[in-house]
Amino acid sequence: MSPMWLQLGCNVPKSFTFQPNEPKAVLAIMSNPNDYTVGWICAISTEYVAAQAFLDEKHEGPEYVSPNDNNDYTLGKIGKHNVVTAVLPGGEYGIASAAIVARDMLHSFPNVRIGLMVGIGGGAPSQKHDIRLGDIVVSVPRDGKGGVFQYDFGKTVQNQSFCTAGFLSQPPTVLLTAINGLQAQYEIDGHQLEEDINNVLEKKPRLVKKYKRPETITDRLFRSEATHDSSCATDCAYDPSNLVFRSERGNEEDNPAIHYGLIASANQLMKDALVRDRIAAEMDVLCFEMEAAGLMNHFPCLVIRGICDYSDTHKNKEWQGYAAMAAAAYAKDLLYRIPPNRVEAEEKVIDILSRVHNYVEKAEGRLDRKEDADILNWLTNIDYGPQQSDNLQRRQPRTGQWLLDSTEYSTWLKTDKQTLFCPGIPGAGKTILTSIVVDDLCKKYPNDTTIGVAYIYCNFQQKGEQTAYDLLASLLKQLAQSQSSLPGCVKDLYNQHQAKKTRPPIDEISRALQTVAAIFSRVFLVVDALDECQTSSKCRSTLLLEIFNLQAKTKTNFFATSRRIPDIERAFKDYPSLEILASDEDVQTYLDSQMSELPGCVLKRVDLQEEIKIKIVKAIDGMFLLAKLHLDSLRSKWTPKAIRRALETLPTGSEVYNDTYDAAMDRIKGQTGSRELAIQVLSWITCARRRLTILELQHALAVEMGKSELDKDNLPEIEDLVSVCAGLVTVDEESSIIRLVHYTTQEYFERTQSHWFPNANVSITTICVTYLSFRVFESGFCPTDDSFDERLRSNHLYDYAARNWGHHARKALTLCQEVMEFLDQQAKVEAASQVLMMHSRSSNYSQRVPRRMTALHLVAYFGVEAAARALLQNAVETDAKNTDSQTPLSLAAKNGHSKVVELLLENGAELESEDDRGNTPLLCAIINGHEAVVQLLLEKGAKIQFKDKQGRTPLSLAAENGHEAVVKLLLEKNVDVNSRNEYSWTPLWIAAKKSNEGVAKLLLAWKDFEANCCDIDGHTALSKAASGGHETVVKLLLAVDSDIQTPRTIVGGHR
Repeated sequence: MSPMWLQLGCNVPKSFTFQPNEPKAVLAIMSNPNDYTVGWICAISTEYVAAQAFLDEKHEGPEYVSPNDNNDYTLGKIGKHNVVTAVLPGGEYGIASAAIVARDMLHSFPNVRIGLMVGIGGGAPSQKHDIRLGDIVVSVPRDGKGGVFQYDFGKTVQNQSFCTAGFLSQPPTVLLTAINGLQAQYEIDGHQLEEDINNVLEKKPRLVKKYKRPETITDRLFRSEATHDSSCATDCAYDPSNLVFRSERGNEEDNPAIHYGLIASANQLMKDALVRDRIAAEMDVLCFEMEAAGLMNHFPCLVIRGICDYSDTHKNKEWQGYAAMAAAAYAKDLLYRIPPNRVEAEEKVIDILSRVHNYVEKAEGRLDRKEDADILNWLTNIDYGPQQSDNLQRRQPRTGQWLLDSTEYSTWLKTDKQTLFCPGIPGAGKTILTSIVVDDLCKKYPNDTTIGVAYIYCNFQQKGEQTAYDLLASLLKQLAQSQSSLPGCVKDLYNQHQAKKTRPPIDEISRALQTVAAIFSRVFLVVDALDECQTSSKCRSTLLLEIFNLQAKTKTNFFATSRRIPDIERAFKDYPSLEILASDEDVQTYLDSQMSELPGCVLKRVDLQEEIKIKIVKAIDGMFLLAKLHLDSLRSKWTPKAIRRALETLPTGSEVYNDTYDAAMDRIKGQTGSRELAIQVLSWITCARRRLTILELQHALAVEMGKSELDKDNLPEIEDLVSVCAGLVTVDEESSIIRLVHYTTQEYFERTQSHWFPNANVSITTICVTYLSFRVFESGFCPTDDSFDERLRSNHLYDYAARNWGHHARKALTLCQEVMEFLDQQAKVEAASQVLMMHSRSSNYSQRVPRRMTALHLVAYFGVEAAARALLQNAVETDAKNTDSQTPLSLAAKNGHSKVVELLLENGAELESEDDRGNTPLLCAIINGHEAVVQLLLEKGAKIQFKDKQGRTPLSLAAENGHEAVVKLLLEKNVDVNSRNEYSWTPLWIAAKKSNEGVAKLLLAWKDFEANCCDIDGHTALSKAASGGHETVVKLLLAVDSDIQTPRTIVGGHR
């Protein structure tokens, strides 16, 4: 029978007699690309040379390749297989490059059925795997893992962690079968890979110098903690303590050894032995490399790596040539075990080429998208999407249409720069109507990238998370992320501040918001519940000022809701308004939908249903919330008579909410079997310092005093927690938050807390410290992000308890025994401190917190005076320093706990101790604006006339942070009003830059101030205020005859 290639009519060149491992002469006839079924990809030229050296037969180049194919190919034969080899472009590495090479290969060689990625990699030796230089690692699935593990994008640096991305598809079955057969062959007879390599080098002596096996003495494994910054030859090895001792391999052992298992792949070069060891331990990884992840899900491929280094800082190229030869020798042995018909039976890779194309596009864009996501999350973590979804889900179908149909809304929608203010009484349905507006805007402009939509839900329980800065940053984030690429001004903010670990001031956020808003033809901003926006830090007034400024400079429409608060109504007095009240039609629609939830006596009688609707609509007087609460009050009435009696006594009038909530609590008191659970639920939700997730509350309620672990069988069902609370509690499904049904409910319980929950803070404190004392925290500080993340995932109350137990303890009337028992366990104190002191989620975030936090540090941080007094009576070290050199006094001063500050000073605390940033307790108090603590420290003799490491004085720091009361206090102490830092910035210059109007007024009213001082670049306070567009500060400075002729006064487009 004639050969297959003759039967198919292929132009395969005539064969020559050849010796093993000696490629035949290049033939004159161009090769047919359709005849090649094995694709062999190399990353670097060293690997490419090794691949060619092991061809049995070398063919002429292809007669045709795809027009856009930039690969270099070598064609040939191994055994009975026609093989096409390609190499990545010089200087290009990584998974996207590998995917591009594979894509182009498949265009030009459409009959390729299987792939090999053959070359060098970095070993991950461990006690379990004796991996040495020159050994071979083959990507074989283990324990359900696909053979190649894509573990990160970006750079991994010593002592930092990374994010994992998942396991990729396993190699084709035909290759896995051949691996098993070859493994058995090697086990019986041993391999001849060393001999094969020597044969190749004998035939090609030019390769000997680079590709021969180096001396065994050069195979050194350094201890993981021993690092070296450059390509080291012998210097690190001079110290034997840097090396790991390993005995030589015996004659009965394979050398090189073959290892089968998991290969870790990423867009990075692994040069971190600590991270290497951690991944090796957690994932059982044998080897690290940079290309395979680009192929595995899209190009049927086996990865074979010769080990040339140990993935550490001691990398050098001495073993690369031999490692490449070893990998190529193994690949050749493997192909010899595969019958050609088995390869022909595999699906053509060209049939899945579209998946490669998609992957390349994704791989090329993924790094940019990840970087964009990092930048946006750096701006703010606030995400109102889940809340929008929850609000829409609670909307009763067909309600709220009256607002969308109104003339006011239609005019607002169609006209540029319009504001629509929608005030309403409590419980009228303002938040649900806001979600309807947001949904309407998103549906009207679903694919229009010229229209920007951003929204905010102010919330009384999120005051700490909803500063003016955070709210404006959220608007910026929403508008920026709707663009196809992140706007340059946002990237600039990140680049300017992230490396320095600083945050952009609010004026920079505002300018960026204006720049981004100007990209759109129109912008719609929607803000719900302005009355719930805090006023203590000028959050509400700042937010409104910045939005109105934005509206003046861009085509921005503004929609806002609020209760009728006089100062809010004054802010909108010149704008159109539309009052929000629950319409009778909407309320009846809601009641109709809920009738099926009432007792059977209602379901059977239409007349009773109508009576219920009429009485409730009449009683609620435009307050939608009352309709729900009144309906809930009927659920426990089992006869028509009881229903009617309840309807006759529905609360009305000015005290309607108080009366309604009183009635609900009376119903709860009557629940003999579930009363205690309901009180626990309500006290936790009311008194918690932030909103609680469902799992957090479940864990809190499952804690048993005196137990050292959580009994999962004691977790209450969320449905039961809601049902026992008489309609006062609801669950936001999208965000998994359990909360009170309305702001008015919170206000009611805050007014009546001493009646309903007199011991709430004691109870919450006890539960929190009992939780933190569980056995699971005995190991103390988590050493990695992964272990810390796992601790957070497994212990749902851990974050809340660690961050808030002390706040509840400070409010409690008594110091519970459990607090002192917890503080007596140092490992558990450090476990709690790791959460408490962690403020960001960047790489290695769990390790960037101070260690050696003592019990006294912890109680000083929270200001728990009784606990601090008890510890000091036990003679604890008053001036113990954590790894940031912070003392208990500096933490108490930083957080404004004057009583604990005084107590520590009475016990001999060092008044002038400095932390790593050079901050004394006085500076800590000044930076955070704690006037009482500043006063106390000054009275105790704290130094006031000094500069920190950046040349900043106490006055300049107070001015920079806008703390007017502290500035006034310092001025009264006769500090230097014109002190300069290292950039020649004076306190007035800083106040002008930061647009701190109140501080500027104080400084300008003080004797001896200098208004026209210049910084090192020639900027005066006036020029800086002008360039920042701070009009009010400019007017203040002009009023005192600041020099308007300074050359830098008119900059930045502001006059």
